[in-house]
Amino acid sequence: MMPEISGRTRIAALFGYPVEHTKSPRMQNAAFAATGIDGCYVAFSVPPQELPGAVQGIRSLGMLGVNLTIPHKEAVLPLLDEIDPEAQFIGAVNTIVNRSGRLCGFNTDGRGFMRSLAEEGIAVAGKRVLMLGAGGAARAVGYYLARESASLVIVNRTRDKAERLAADLNRLNPVVSVADHALLASPALLAEVDVVVNTTSLGLKEGDALPLDTTHIEPRHAICDLIYHETPLLQAASAKGATVLNGSGMLLWQGALAFELWTGQSAPVEVMRTALE
Repeated sequence: MMPEISGRTRIAALFGYPVEHTKSPRMQNAAFAATGIDGCYVAFSVPPQELPGAVQGIRSLGMLGVNLTIPHKEAVLPLLDEIDPEAQFIGAVNTIVNRSGRLCGFNTDGRGFMRSLAEEGIAVAGKRVLMLGAGGAARAVGYYLARESASLVIVNRTRDKAERLAADLNRLNPVVSVADHALLASPALLAEVDVVVNTTSLGLKEGDALPLDTTHIEPRHAICDLIYHETPLLQAASAKGATVLNGSGMLLWQGALAFELWTGQSAPVEVMRTALE
């Protein structure tokens, strides 16, 4: 049960466009209630042209901070006072913390993904990883995969974009390469990797094509998808006996890390998990 909202209640929020589908208020409000913090979390639909005014509102209204989702994670960078080095490298911010009017940007997506992997016992340290996609989510996740894996292969429909991401990640650890998109229909690529991470939106909508040919998935593979539900890719991989992981754990952990940045308190992770489920 949410505590009563008063003139002392601090507000945190989600800025996105659209935001109608979000589960974050359910999760974060459960965390405020469980910890006894006088806070409330709401979702605001912020059109791109209104983002500068909305960010200024964080200061004006004395908000704890906000989460950012599509399409604001990159556009917000020049509007902030300070950006964490990790978020600067990734080129995207998903969490803003208001420190007495000074707005500081962080990215908890990659750390959230790694926490979800660890929770399910999926190791990437020293493993060969195939990452599908080269967008903002791939940059956040790839930041950690490049640091921990023995090799990381990026495949994207637009090869130039994959090569730019690979060049950036190789500054962290020179283990990143790019493969042709056509190889996703070949058994050779899957034969050479242990873990597959889909960061594309394929599987989000009914009728989407599979992001790769699942014929050659084996029980030894771990197949991960950043989409929150069980996608056709994960269903096919599960039928092959592979270990599978959807994006719900990443959603949970990136939110828990954001809560800790705003409040300075440990997040009640199990309460937040129950609220999401």
